[in-house]
Amino acid sequence: MIRILLAFIFLTAPLHAEEVVLGLSKDRVDITTSFNGSEILLFGAIKREEAIPDGPPIGVIVTISGPLQPVTVRRKSNRFGIWVNTAAIEVDSAPAFYAVASSAPLNETLNDVEDLRHHISIPRAIRSVGAPDTITDAESFTEALIRIRTASGQYQLLENQVAVDSQTLFRTSVQLPSALVEGDYTTRIFLTRDGKVISQLETSIDVDKVGLERWLFDLSRENAVLYGLMSLAIAIFAGWSASAVFSLIRQ
Repeated sequence: MIRILLAFIFLTAPLHAEEVVLGLSKDRVDITTSFNGSEILLFGAIKREEAIPDGPPIGVIVTISGPLQPVTVRRKSNRFGIWVNTAAIEVDSAPAFYAVASSAPLNETLNDVEDLRHHISIPRAIRSVGAPDTITDAESFTEALIRIRTASGQYQLLENQVAVDSQTLFRTSVQLPSALVEGDYTTRIFLTRDGKVISQLETSIDVDKVGLERWLFDLSRENAVLYGLMSLAIAIFAGWSASAVFSLIRQ
């Protein structure tokens, strides 16, 4: 079915030298109370006016970026046996989620100039304008942010995870974690040759809370007092229920 769809797109779209055509298994992700993540399948084709050119094989890079947010990164130090915050940097813009998948090692698929231009690698997707004069190792804060979010699955580097068939069809999948932030998740596909971007395409995946999750979220924002009272009532009821159950067990 996927190959038929790709063939249809390939034949009906306008042709350029080498151009990417993309398909998504879904363009919307609904966050419910039982949401535990979602897998996105991306597949596409490379359209050409002429035969495959000689030289290095074509490279494919796929990125999915969540909403950009400012982040405060703090450093803790041991002071007289107590761990306290001793320094902090405000990262101006960091994606809530970021995944980059490539058909080969990223440093072989993309050169530094193109990475700087398109902000493709994880460090380049994070933008920090400056740091206080008292902090001389600002880069370590960004590295810490990447390390923490990589460990939690929020940042993913998926090298050699884009399968390319006959330099024409490609496919990959990206696992979205359960802790997703609402918003538009920008999806970009880059075609590269010899480390240079020769074509790119951009689309988006819509991530929204639905059902009870949406109702509770809206209630907490629009009527904080009612939300707090309801949370307190649920906590009291849960405590009373647990006490009643333990009393029955002891009897």
